[in-house]
Amino acid sequence: MWKKGLAGIKSLLEGGMKRKIFTQDQVNQTLGRIQGTTDLKAVTEADLVIEAVFEDRQVKTQLFQNLDQICAEKTIFATNTSSFYVAEFAAKIKRPDRFIGLHYFFHPAKNKLLEIIPHTTTSKDTIEKAMGFAARHGKTAIVVKDSPGFAVNRFFVPSSNEAARMLEEGLGNLPTVEEGSKRAFGIGMGSFEILNVTGIPLAVHASKSLGDELGLFYGTPDIMKTQMDKNVDWDLTAGDIEEDKIAAIVDRFYGICLGVAATIVDEGVATMEDLNLGAKIGLRWARGPFEIMNHIGIDKTCQVVDAMTKKYPGFKMPKILLEQKKLGKPFVFKVVNLEVKEDTAWITINRPDAMNALNEAVVEQLTRIFDTAEKDPKVKSIVFQGAGKTFVAGADIQFFVDRIKAGRIKDIEVFTRKGHELFLRIEDCPKKTIALLDGLSLGGGSELALACQYIVATKAGSMGFPETGIGIVPGLGGMLRMERRVGLALAKYYVFTGRALSAQDALDLGIVTQIVEPSAVGQAVREITDRAKADKYQKRSLPEKFSAFAGIFNDENMDRLLVGKPMTGLPEALAEKIPAILGAKSMIALKMANEIMNKQAKMSIPEAVECELGVLDRLFSTHDAFEGLSTVGQRKPVFKGE
Repeated sequence: MWKKGLAGIKSLLEGGMKRKIFTQDQVNQTLGRIQGTTDLKAVTEADLVIEAVFEDRQVKTQLFQNLDQICAEKTIFATNTSSFYVAEFAAKIKRPDRFIGLHYFFHPAKNKLLEIIPHTTTSKDTIEKAMGFAARHGKTAIVVKDSPGFAVNRFFVPSSNEAARMLEEGLGNLPTVEEGSKRAFGIGMGSFEILNVTGIPLAVHASKSLGDELGLFYGTPDIMKTQMDKNVDWDLTAGDIEEDKIAAIVDRFYGICLGVAATIVDEGVATMEDLNLGAKIGLRWARGPFEIMNHIGIDKTCQVVDAMTKKYPGFKMPKILLEQKKLGKPFVFKVVNLEVKEDTAWITINRPDAMNALNEAVVEQLTRIFDTAEKDPKVKSIVFQGAGKTFVAGADIQFFVDRIKAGRIKDIEVFTRKGHELFLRIEDCPKKTIALLDGLSLGGGSELALACQYIVATKAGSMGFPETGIGIVPGLGGMLRMERRVGLALAKYYVFTGRALSAQDALDLGIVTQIVEPSAVGQAVREITDRAKADKYQKRSLPEKFSAFAGIFNDENMDRLLVGKPMTGLPEALAEKIPAILGAKSMIALKMANEIMNKQAKMSIPEAVECELGVLDRLFSTHDAFEGLSTVGQRKPVFKGE
C-alpha cells in the first residue's frame, strides 16, 4: 500500500518537473526525505502525525488510539477530517491537548490553504506549532472553530448545492448557471466543472454531513444525488449561455454565499479576514465574501441575502449584516496583527493573498499598532514579519495606477510621506526594532527591513529593488539606507539592476544581523533583545566578492549610460549581462535614481527623505511610470525614457 502512495508522490513531482516547477535535484531531494511504511512504530518519535484516511469515524478513532499507545509524549496528532468534529477524536485519546485539526483543500499538493482547527482543550503550544508547521510547508493557515464544515466548506458546499438547485428549478440551463458562478466569484472554473473535478460523490457526502448537523438548507439537492447515481459528469456543453438570466443567477449565488459567510462570523467560527483569505486562496475567488459585500454595497448585500431567508425558512438574516446596514459603511478589515509575548511585540502584516503588499490600510494600521507596541512598558523589542511565504513584496501597485489615472498624484505623495514618517520612527525607536526576513521582500518590503535596527533572516530571505524595471524608483528610503550600509557605488548596483540580494550576501555586507533556521528565530530575537544596542550604520569594509559590482556605476560610466554610450571597464563576466539588464529598465527612472542618490549621499537622513518626496510629482507624471506600473503581470513594458 505504501508503495502506491510513494508512486503517486513521484508522479506528482515528475509532473511538476515537466512544468519546470522543480528540478531533478529537487525531486530527488524531496523523495529522499520520504519513507513509506505500514508499521505504526515507525512514527514513534515523530513530532507530528497527520491522519488522512477515508471518512469513517471508527477507523479514524481506532488509528488515533493505536498511535496514542505507541508515540512519544511530545507527538502531536492531527486529523484531516472534513466531516467530523475534531473534539470527537481528541476525547478518545490521552493527549487531547496535543490534538488538532489540519484540514487541507483540493488539490493538497497545490492548494496553499490550510484550516487549523483547535478544539476546546487544544493547548496554545499545539496551535503555535501547527501554525509554524503550516508556514514551513508553504501553507497559508487560518484558525477556525471546531464546527460543522469548519469555515470554507461551510459556504462553499451551499454554493455548489445552489448551483444544482438553480438548474433543478430551471432558472437557467447548465452552461448559464456555470457562467453565473464564474462571474459571481471571478473564477476560471465554474461550480459544475469543480464538481466534476473534485468528484460528485464527495460533494454529496459533504452536503449530507452539513445537512445532518445544520438542517435541510445545507442538505443535498435531489438532482445532485441523481447525477451521482448516474455516475457521469455534468455536461458543461448542454446548451448556450442565456445572457438575460445571468444577473438573477449571480444574485442567487451572492445571497447564499454572503449570507452563510456572515453567519459564520456571527457564530464566531472565523473572522471576516480569514474568510476572505480562505475564499481567495482556497477557492481562488477574485474577492473574498466580505470584499464582495463591500464591492456591491451593504444595501445590495442585505437585499440578496433577505431573498434567501424568504426562500429557505431555516436561513436567518445574520446580525452582522443588519448592524453594518445601520452604519451604512463598508466593512473594515484588519490587515496588521499584534501579539505581545513576554517582552517582545510581534507585528504581522497579514495580506498573504497580496504578498503582504503595502497599501493605505496597511500603513495606517502599521502606524497605529507600532504606536501601541512602542508605548507598552513591558515591550523591549518589536519584530515585524509577514504572513505566509513573503515578508513584504513592495507597495500595492494598483494604488499607484488608480491615482495616476485619476490625476491624483498628490494622494501618492501623502501615502509615501506617511510611510517615511513611520519608517523613521521605526529606525529611531528607543526599543529594538527587528525585521524577520523569512521569505521574499521587494521594494517597500526591503525598505521596511532596512528601516529596522536589526534584520534576522532565514535562508529563504531575500531583498530586492525592482522599481527601475517598472518605471519608478525606490520611494521609501531604500536608496538612502542602502547607500549608508554598503556605499554609494554598490547601492547603485542593486537599485539600478534590481538584482536580488540573498540572505547570505546581505549577511556578508552587514545588512542582515543573523541567519537562523526557522526554529531558532525566537532565540535570535531573544539574544538581540538582551544585547546592547548597536549602530547599524557603523563603517564596514566591503567584502572582496562585491568589489566588481561596486565599480560598475562609477561617475564615468553613469555619464556614458545616460547619453546612450556603452559603459567601459566592466569585468568580462558582466560585460554582456549589465547592458542587457539595463536595456529592460526605464532610462528616465535610472536617471532620476542616479540624481537622487548623488544628492542624498551628502544629506542627513531626514533631508534625504525630503529629497525623495520632492521628486514624486515629476516621477509619477512620466509616461514610463504609468507604462511600467500598469503592465505589471500582463506584458513587458515599452519605455520611452520620458
